[in-house]
Amino acid sequence: MQAIYYHVDAFTDHVFGGNPAGVCSGLPLSDDEVLQKIAAENHLSETAFIFRPDKNNVYPLRWFTPTVEVDLCGHATLAAAHVLWRHETDIQPSVDDKITFSTRSGFLTVTRNAQNLITLDFPARPAERAEEPPEAKQALSAQPISCWNARDYLFEFTDEETVRNLQPDFIRLSAWKDTWGIIATAPGRKVDFVSRFFAPGAGIPEDPVTGSAHCTLIPFWAARLGKKVLRARQVSRRGGELFCEDAGDRVKISGHAVTYSRGTIEF
Repeated sequence: MQAIYYHVDAFTDHVFGGNPAGVCSGLPLSDDEVLQKIAAENHLSETAFIFRPDKNNVYPLRWFTPTVEVDLCGHATLAAAHVLWRHETDIQPSVDDKITFSTRSGFLTVTRNAQNLITLDFPARPAERAEEPPEAKQALSAQPISCWNARDYLFEFTDEETVRNLQPDFIRLSAWKDTWGIIATAPGRKVDFVSRFFAPGAGIPEDPVTGSAHCTLIPFWAARLGKKVLRARQVSRRGGELFCEDAGDRVKISGHAVTYSRGTIEF
């Protein structure tokens, strides 16, 4: 069996930046074991699988970490849309600037503008104030000033440098069973806010740039700063830039993507 495979750097305008995602097309929709094995072999934080569109031109889309299937992934969705527009124009007309995906999180639309800025329309996940886990300071190597919870724990810190300098204890974090991931965030020096994201329990010690975490970060900082349009940076080693908008029960997350490589998987 063969499949077309792309390695795409998302939320960046240059290779070796942003968050690398695998994008695979040409496989059967329901072969879960094969999809998981490919994601494990790729050993990227996420691999997206695109399937042929239905009669309404809606594309089934699934996301896998090296160990599990996930219900929402921003950077791999951005990468998948980039692949359809940039490379697979036989199934996605290049003149069409809107793509609809069918996913475990419902229908997701992705658009692009004349500058090839790609915008994800995702559901918002507002966080609620939560009790801080007893060993949060030890697990994160710094004391948060507040703790919140949605799908992920969100820990607020005083400043950007603290977030940049965190040295998480991934063994401690992976033992937290009541959350999928851990967001660390603070006001930014040159952007509205910065963040980092850790999900060791899902096989991702640190994710370079995390679109889905911004489903929580955008409403959090929109309320904090009193503004709807925000600019963000995820301050991982690779780093990534996100252009954000709070749209009530939805969030708009925009960024660029570039192709690093493409080829064929054979198995």
